[in-house]
Amino acid sequence: MADYLVIVESPAKAKTIERYLGKKYKVRASLGHLRDLPKSQMGVDTENNYEPKYITIRGKGPILQELKKDAKKVKKIFLAADPDREGEAIAWHLAHQLGVDIESDCRVVFNEITKEAVKASFKNPRPINMDLVDSQQARRILDRLVGYSISPILWKKVKKGLSAGRVQSVALRLIIDRENEINAFVPEEYWSIAGNFTKGKSSFSAEYFGNEKKKVKLTNKEQVDGIIGQLEGDSFEISDVVKRERKRNPAVPFTTSSLQQEAARKLNFRARKTMMVAQQLYEGITIGKEGIVGLITYMRTDSTRIADSAVEETKSFIETMYGKEFLAEEKPVAKTTSKAKSQDAHEAVRPTSVMRPPAAMKAYLTKDQLRLYKLIWERLVASQMAPAVLDTVRVDLLNGDVRFRATGSQVKFEGFMKVYIEGDDDKKEEKDTILPPLEKGEKIKYEEIDPKQHFTQPPPRYTESRLVRTLEESGIGRPSTFAPTLDTIQKRGYVTLDAKRFIPTELGGIVHKAVDEFFPKIIDVEFTAQMEKELDDVEEGNKEWKKVIDDFYKDFEATVEYADAEMEKIEIKDEPAGEDCEKCGLPMVYKLGRYGKFMACSGFPDCRNTKAIMKPIGVTCPTCKEGQVVERRSKTRRIFFGCDQYPECEYVSWDKPIARPCPKCDNTLVEKKSKKGVRIQCTECEYEEDVQ
Repeated sequence: MADYLVIVESPAKAKTIERYLGKKYKVRASLGHLRDLPKSQMGVDTENNYEPKYITIRGKGPILQELKKDAKKVKKIFLAADPDREGEAIAWHLAHQLGVDIESDCRVVFNEITKEAVKASFKNPRPINMDLVDSQQARRILDRLVGYSISPILWKKVKKGLSAGRVQSVALRLIIDRENEINAFVPEEYWSIAGNFTKGKSSFSAEYFGNEKKKVKLTNKEQVDGIIGQLEGDSFEISDVVKRERKRNPAVPFTTSSLQQEAARKLNFRARKTMMVAQQLYEGITIGKEGIVGLITYMRTDSTRIADSAVEETKSFIETMYGKEFLAEEKPVAKTTSKAKSQDAHEAVRPTSVMRPPAAMKAYLTKDQLRLYKLIWERLVASQMAPAVLDTVRVDLLNGDVRFRATGSQVKFEGFMKVYIEGDDDKKEEKDTILPPLEKGEKIKYEEIDPKQHFTQPPPRYTESRLVRTLEESGIGRPSTFAPTLDTIQKRGYVTLDAKRFIPTELGGIVHKAVDEFFPKIIDVEFTAQMEKELDDVEEGNKEWKKVIDDFYKDFEATVEYADAEMEKIEIKDEPAGEDCEKCGLPMVYKLGRYGKFMACSGFPDCRNTKAIMKPIGVTCPTCKEGQVVERRSKTRRIFFGCDQYPECEYVSWDKPIARPCPKCDNTLVEKKSKKGVRIQCTECEYEEDVQ
C-alpha cells in the first residue's frame, strides 16, 4: 500500500510522475478544478466583503469521493498541480476539500516533468502560497462580477446568448477600432522610380532617392516625368560607397505569448492548438526505452530566463555540432517580455534536454507535436549561438542632380541563422542581395528607368499573432488567457476569420457599441492594463485582493444600475430575403443569430424553416458538374465553398475555386491565400500562377 498520495491535474501527468516516484507514491488526477463558482448565479456575496460561494463542479463528485477515499489510506498528501496561479488555486481548493493543512509542507511544484526535477521538488515541499491563490481568486471574481453583471443587460436589451467580459471586450474593441481605421483610410498616391544598371556581365537595381542634398518623396506623375526629364545621357557616376559589417542577434527563448505568435506564423497553429500540443509535450511522451518523458518545460510563462544547467548543456551541444565559433561570446540577458512579472518564477519555454534533437524524436511524436517541439528546440539552441554577421553595402549614383541608391547585403557568418530565424508579421526574411564591385567615381550605364505608381495601404487586420502581441504589449490579459479570449469572441459570433484575419461581425459591432456607451472603462485599454497591474500586486503580496475588488466594484455597481435603467432596447430588424419559404410559402427573412446572418421563415414559430445564406460565385461544381459553387460560413464564421446541391453533392473547399480549368491537367484551379498574397494553384498538379 502507498504511503503518500500525490494529486495532479491530468491523467497523463499522473502516469509520468508515478513512474518517477515509485511504489510508495500513489498519483491521482483531479482533472482540473473540482470546486468553482456556480454557473447558475453570480456566486459572489457583494454585501459580505465579496465572499465567494464555491461548490463542487457538476460531474466532479465521483472524482472527489475517490480522492477522499484514497486520502484516508495514506500518511501524507502532496498537491502537485501546475506551477502557476491556477495550479496554486487548484491545490488550495483540494486542501479544503480533503482536510489538508494549507500551512503544512503539502505543495510541490516543478517546471519540467523529468525524473530529476520531480524528485528534487519532493525533497523541498512548501506550504500553499496564499498570495498566488488570492490573485487567482481576485481575477476569477472580478471576471465573474463583470460578466454576470453586463451579460444579463445585453440579453435583455439586445438578444439572448450574448456576453461581455473584462479581457474579451478589450480584444473586440481592438478589432473594431482597426476595422474603423481601415474604413476611414484614404489612400495617398506615391511613386517610385527603379533603375536597372549593368557593369560588365553583372546587373543590379537601384531606386530613386532624391537630389544631391536630401531625400525626395515622389507624389505624382508630373514630378516623376520632371525627374526623368532631368537625366542626361545613359550613365550615372558613383558618388558614394559605404560598406559596413552588421551583426544580427538571435531571438531569446520562448515565452507563452511569443510561442503562440511564432507557431501562428510558421506552423499556422491557432493559439488554442499551440497550448494544447505544448501541454502534451510538457506532460510527457513515451520515448522508447526511456519511457514517459516530459519534453518541454512549463508553457505558461512571461520569462525568457533559462537555467544555468540548460545553458551549459546547450553550449556543449552547439560546440560539438557546429564548432566553437558558433557559441555566443556571453550569456544572453534574460528578461520578461510583458509588463507583468506574474509568471517570471518559471523559466522560458524550452526543451527539458537539448540532447533530444527533433530528428531523434520523430518516431515518437505526432506530426503536430514534432513541428512544435522542433520550433521550441531550435529557438533555444539559436538563443545561445553567436550573432550572424552581414556585410552591407550602400551605393549612391548621380546623374546631374538626380540620385539613385542601391543597397546590398550578404551573410558573412551564419551564426544562429544556421539553426533558426525568427518570423515577423511585418518584415520579409532577409535574402542575399549582392552588388558587383563598385568604386567611387566609376561610371555605370543604365538599361532601363522604370517609374511605377503606388497607393498607400490601410493598416492590416489583426491576425491571431498580431492580436496576441498587441494585447501583451498593452498589458492586457496574461499568457493563459490569450487563447480562451480569442476563442470566446469567435464562438459568440462577434468576429469572423477571413484569410486568417479577424473581421468584426454586425453582432460584434452592436455589442461593442452598447458596452462602449455604458461601460467605457471596461473596454478602455489603459484601465484594463492598470487592473492587471493591481492583480499582479496581489500576487506579489503588495495588495489585499478584496480591497482591489472593492475599489473597482463601487463605481461599477452604479454603472450597471444606470445601464439597466437607461439602455434602450436594441431591435435587430429582420430584412426581406427576396424569396419564399419552400415549406409554407411565406416570405423568408434575414435574421441575425449567434453565428451571423441566416435565412428563416417569417411565419416562425408556426414554420421553423431556416437555411444558411449562400452566395453564388459563378463557378460550376467540379464534382457533380450540375450544381453551383456557393460561398458559405461555418459555425466559427470561417468562409468555405460548397455545392448548392448539398447533401446530394458533398463538394467542399476552404479555397475559392475559379471558373476556368488548369491549362496543364484540366482539373480545378483555386485561389490560395497566404502572407505573400493570393496565388492560383491547381488542386491536382503543381501548376500555379500569380493573380493578375
